Amino acid sequence: MNKRDYAILLGCSILYIEDEADLLKHTSVILEDFAKNVYAVQNTKEAYEIIKTKNIDVIVSDILLKNETGIEFLKRVESELDMHIPAILTTAFTDTEYLVDAIKLKVENYIIKPINVRELLDSIHDVVLPKIQQKEIIRSYNIIKTISAVTDSKQVEIIRFIIKNLDEEGILNYSYSDIMERIDVSKPTIIKLFRQLSNKGILIKLQNKKYRFYESRLPIPE
Repeated sequence: MNKRDYAILLGCSILYIEDEADLLKHTSVILEDFAKNVYAVQNTKEAYEIIKTKNIDVIVSDILLKNETGIEFLKRVESELDMHIPAILTTAFTDTEYLVDAIKLKVENYIIKPINVRELLDSIHDVVLPKIQQKEIIRSYNIIKTISAVTDSKQVEIIRFIIKNLDEEGILNYSYSDIMERIDVSKPTIIKLFRQLSNKGILIKLQNKKYRFYESRLPIPE
């Protein structure tokens, strides 16, 4: 199998549930070297609250937790929050009952303890890769739609920069000078583009160095 590019994990948020404190600490420290965010908790109560307030890309959970199994937790998230978050289950057991339940729940992977770090990273990579690819497709489409909203071809690189650097909330945190440092473009060109997008309600200034990008206001290309 081809070697995975773990760099794609740099933009991912992982929820890790493990009731063994030492294992939780050891594994989460390793994951933090690869992922954008790692939310490490020992119980599903804390995990449930995190899911309600954070954008989680993948859940890594032990199956046999103290209050409920990892499978029961995933079922509860789907039924109560109407969310399906890709999940990887870990367990020290090979009980086929859990395996069957995991298959029924369409869990993405099942790892036997002791956890092999490379296996875990490979599994997380394979789980998030389709999401990353989908985001890239959407981003490319947004670039096409945004370009159709302007007329100056010199502004294309600025548009690409804007869309590639939006955070999860659709916020761009860059000043004109920041953009000029990263791409070869003049300040008047940036100002002109930002004014055009602002007039169309696509890019709105919230405060200094902070703009909100409204995808829903992009024109649909003919």
